[in-house]
Amino acid sequence: MPFAHTRFTRRNRRGPVGYRVARAALDRPLRAAYDVDVEGINNVPAGEGVILAANHRSFMDSIFLALASPEPVAFVAKAEYFENAMTRWLFRATGQIPLRRGSPAGARQALAAASEVLAGGGTLGIYPEGTRSRDGKLHRGKLGPARLAAATGAAIVPVGLVGTDRVQLPEERLPHLFRPVAVRFGAPKRLPSSEGRASSRSLRQTTDELMRDIADLSGAEYVDSFA
Repeated sequence: MPFAHTRFTRRNRRGPVGYRVARAALDRPLRAAYDVDVEGINNVPAGEGVILAANHRSFMDSIFLALASPEPVAFVAKAEYFENAMTRWLFRATGQIPLRRGSPAGARQALAAASEVLAGGGTLGIYPEGTRSRDGKLHRGKLGPARLAAATGAAIVPVGLVGTDRVQLPEERLPHLFRPVAVRFGAPKRLPSSEGRASSRSLRQTTDELMRDIADLSGAEYVDSFA
């Protein structure tokens, strides 16, 4: 059965009610618990669909990226989060998009939901590596963000997340407090509108350029292999 997804439309730019409640409840405590430095916020286009593409080291990445973003963010998240009783309610209430890895049908559903967010002028958060990096390096990106940009005309903004691995590593159950974190937004990329049916070669070239930008922003070593 497909998962429910709350749309981020032009009439609902503040995001779902659950997103607004979570943001209001967490904003002040997070800013008190962490020294969050946000750079390049003016690089994020306003009033249009935007893809925020970031490196991924920690479960807390989405929390800090949502905290720094000027608009509500719908993240593409692994479907297992929607099956776990501890996280299912939060992910559904805040309008996140499930992606079942290894399932072509699941990938199509996720891409369709993500396209709806972007077509409505919303902001999509995605990690091109497809999973959290276990070795601290930035790995080769998958083509999803470039494919979405080609199909919808949305801008892709590279984002470098710095310090989130010191807050919580993948194998750690609880986050550490009072650690410095930086969220760095880079210059947006735009694929020509003629690339709505972009070739795999052009999508790969755009993705490789995107990953190099993310490496520069995050300071992570880039390796040309999938995570």
